[in-house]
Amino acid sequence: MQDWRHDLHRHPELAFEERRTSEKVAVLLREFGLEVHADIGRTGVVGLLRRGNSERAIGLRADMDALLIQERNEFDYRSIHDGKMHACGHDGHTAMLLGAARYLAEEGGFDGTAVFIFQPAEEHGAGARAMIDDGLFERFPVNAVYAIHNFPSIESGKFAVREGSIMAAEDNFEIRIRGFGHHAAMPHMGRDALLVGAEIVTAMQSLVARRVNPMDNAVVSFTEFVTDGTVNVVPGNVVLKGDTRSLTLEVQDLIEENMARIVAGICRAHGVEHDFSYRRNFVPTINTAAEAEIAARVAASVAGESRVIVDAGPVMTSEDFGFMLQARPGAYVLLGNGVDGVGGCSLHNPNYDFNDEILSIGADFWVALVESELRAG
Repeated sequence: MQDWRHDLHRHPELAFEERRTSEKVAVLLREFGLEVHADIGRTGVVGLLRRGNSERAIGLRADMDALLIQERNEFDYRSIHDGKMHACGHDGHTAMLLGAARYLAEEGGFDGTAVFIFQPAEEHGAGARAMIDDGLFERFPVNAVYAIHNFPSIESGKFAVREGSIMAAEDNFEIRIRGFGHHAAMPHMGRDALLVGAEIVTAMQSLVARRVNPMDNAVVSFTEFVTDGTVNVVPGNVVLKGDTRSLTLEVQDLIEENMARIVAGICRAHGVEHDFSYRRNFVPTINTAAEAEIAARVAASVAGESRVIVDAGPVMTSEDFGFMLQARPGAYVLLGNGVDGVGGCSLHNPNYDFNDEILSIGADFWVALVESELRAG
């Protein structure tokens, strides 16, 4: 698994460009004896392993894509592609699932079908939907689907899972304000788009504080404020962009509706025109109760009960596995990558690296999950 992981790390590929990666995965799965289906959702791969006569099936998903980040690590398997690196551990996720597939093909005792899902384009929220739209669950039916993601800041080899929302929705918004530019010395002659933009940014801070239930989590962040002004010209046009996070579909709806209302009201009050767009990139990742309990039990069987955080707090980062959980019951599990050293560095960081020490326990989890849920006899 370490050799596979290092090879994948050395050759990172971006969303829907995972040709080398998916080919490597397909070749290995065929060597293990699995039935392989390629080009699902453009560059996705599905491997099927059947045992016995049961019609039960379980889906196991790993993501394969890398990020547009220049790697700063100096080890011998660092990325050979400038500006691209595995900064989120998808190389490790793929290697763990390949290890489980090999073991189950050689040694696994179960009755049913294990469906190994190697997904492209997770980072931009497009890969899960692409595979689903390509008939993933119609062509390869499963009773439930599971995923693992490594997580820095959790002790190496510890698991964390929870019922309900474990990862947030991510939405992006853009506000274009069209006022009337004018000389800085004669402010009464125009419509100051910058002033309107600043008022919108300030007013939006009340959205979470006064519109969202305090028991719910939400984040609204403005990340860009661009004008066409200069040192002595008050701008007539402003573009505001940003990002929102929420843990439920209801809060996601509430944020969009209230943002639109606040923007429209402020622009109307100042006599300027505007355009408002709101793009939903990720839905919340919501674990179903029964499957979250199964995941916790299986994790305890391989790591020990003391090394499983059963009611972990949700995190506000996003994951497109949420789309698969809208289609099928399942659970998303976090696996500690370490709190210091190689595994403690934050995800999406140029110095990040997946912790090879957790490859075995991740593969053990997958094997135990299949053998538990597709128990023979």
